[in-house]
Amino acid sequence: MKELTGGKLASYIVGFFLSVVFTVIPFYVVFERLLIGWALIATLIAFALLQLLTQLIFFLHLGNESKPRFNLLTFSFAGLVVLIVVIGSLWIMNNLDYNMSPSEMNQYMLEQNKKGF
Repeated sequence: MKELTGGKLASYIVGFFLSVVFTVIPFYVVFERLLIGWALIATLIAFALLQLLTQLIFFLHLGNESKPRFNLLTFSFAGLVVLIVVIGSLWIMNNLDYNMSPSEMNQYMLEQNKKGF
């Protein structure tokens, strides 16, 4: 990978070109409605991951530093924390949606109105 990201200017040019390509292709797929359903979602996720790797390698130079293991470990931990927060938030919202059906919410609001709140 170092031969691709050897020079700073060359690294930024290659990274910019790949970023544009990995942005234009999914835009075209969505705009022209070439895929639908799970195929579209899988395609968008794949291009998002490619975009992420491009940003990490060509712009943040992850892996080109003197101690790549420490930086990779730090980045992995940060990603894990973000993943826990996102999954936890979705879990909580799903649980709240399940436990508060519309009829229960209406009943709760009527009871609170009767109490004078």
